[in-house]
Amino acid sequence: MHSINFRYIYKHAPGYFPATLYVEDIKDFNPDQAYVFGYEPHSVWPIGAETLSALTGFMPTGKVKVLVSTALLYTPFLRHLCTWLGASAATRENFASLLKAGYSCVVIPGGVQESFYMEHDSEVAFLKARKGFIRLAMETNSPLVPVFAFGQSYIYNWWKPRGKFFLKLSRAIKFMPVVFWGALWSPIPLRQPILVVVGKPIHFKKYSTPTMEEVFKLLILL
Repeated sequence: MHSINFRYIYKHAPGYFPATLYVEDIKDFNPDQAYVFGYEPHSVWPIGAETLSALTGFMPTGKVKVLVSTALLYTPFLRHLCTWLGASAATRENFASLLKAGYSCVVIPGGVQESFYMEHDSEVAFLKARKGFIRLAMETNSPLVPVFAFGQSYIYNWWKPRGKFFLKLSRAIKFMPVVFWGALWSPIPLRQPILVVVGKPIHFKKYSTPTMEEVFKLLILL
C-alpha cells in the first residue's frame, strides 16, 4: 500500500504545482557516486525536496532518499505522509549508512531554526551553524550539491508563535509548532509554481576527521 502511494505521489506532484527542475550541469553527475543534496529552504513543508527526488530520475544519480527529522516520524498524519513519500530518518547513523550503501541523500540543513525564522512573502535560508551534514559528506567522500527551491514558501498559508521560549521548545522537540493550511483550508498545498535549481557538485578529498576550518571552507561554497 505504501509503495503504491509513494509512486502515485511522486508521479503527479511535479505536475500539480507545476514544479520544474533546473540542473546547472547534468554531465557532472556520476551514477556510481552517492551525493549529499543540501536543500533549501525548509519553509512550512519542504515539498520541493520530494519533487527533487521524483525528478532526478533522468539524472545519473542512482538511488535517492530524503531525510527528515525523527520527530516527524512520531507525529500523527505527518508520520504517514513521510512513510508514503519514502522519507528516512535524519540521524547521523542512518545518514552515514545510506551514503555508504550508495544512496544519494537530500538533507534540509536549515531544519527547525529555519522554520522559526521564516517570513511571509520571502525565502529564508539558515545555514550559519549547520555544519554536521558537511562533515559527514567529507568523511564519506560524498560530493555536496547545493539546491534551492524558488516558490516553495508560497504553497501554504501559515501562522506560527514567536519568541525565545518557542525557539527553545522547537529545538527540544525537534519540530516547529506551526498552523498551516492550503487549498480550501486543507493540508493540500496551493498550486504555485516551484523552480528547483540544482548546482554543480562540490568535490573534495576524503577527510576521516575534517577540521572546523575545512568544514567552514565548504560551507561558504554553498
